[in-house]
Amino acid sequence: MITIAVVLASTRPGRRGRAVAEWALGHAAARADARFELVDLAEIDLPPLDEPLPPATGRYTHEHTRSWARTVAAYDGFLFVTPEYNHSAPGTLKNALDRVHAEWNNKAAGFVSYGFDGGVRAVEALRPVLGALQIADVSAQVALSLHHDFTDFTDFTPAEHQTAALTSTLDQLVAWSTALATLRPAARPATADGAALSPAAREAP
Repeated sequence: MITIAVVLASTRPGRRGRAVAEWALGHAAARADARFELVDLAEIDLPPLDEPLPPATGRYTHEHTRSWARTVAAYDGFLFVTPEYNHSAPGTLKNALDRVHAEWNNKAAGFVSYGFDGGVRAVEALRPVLGALQIADVSAQVALSLHHDFTDFTDFTPAEHQTAALTSTLDQLVAWSTALATLRPAARPATADGAALSPAAREAP
């Protein structure tokens, strides 16, 4: 059975994302076709990118990067729970995406976004980033409005139709994650420091 990470992107105090992620996890737990686990970037606490070599080389020098690489490698797909900040996604999520490379490849991703306009611009900003990492992003998504899915812009009270949107997103995410698993080797070559080496780096002179 495949395993999918529900990645909670917001790290702000008082964030609404925790309630959103728990809602998504609660519905996902009822499924019999995949396992779902929470990955909270506030708990991962990655510093700004501090690797001397491009992540595509697979040569990670810091233990926090190697630890994050192992976390990413453990999952077959990702459901990103993200707010929208200034028409884009949080810098913490972009930093987490940029830090490793091969561990993301040939996996699938879906989105649960939230904001005044449903967080849709955050998702649109993320789609080309995921493409560069060879992550296949599904078309269905959940867009939660602070006007209609939160009471007083604070307490998460999703409208009834959002459950159907989540189901569609999870259906696509599980299907694509399962299909893409056939493209990934059982074990990747590793560098001397134990990090996975990307196909591009393996082919480099």
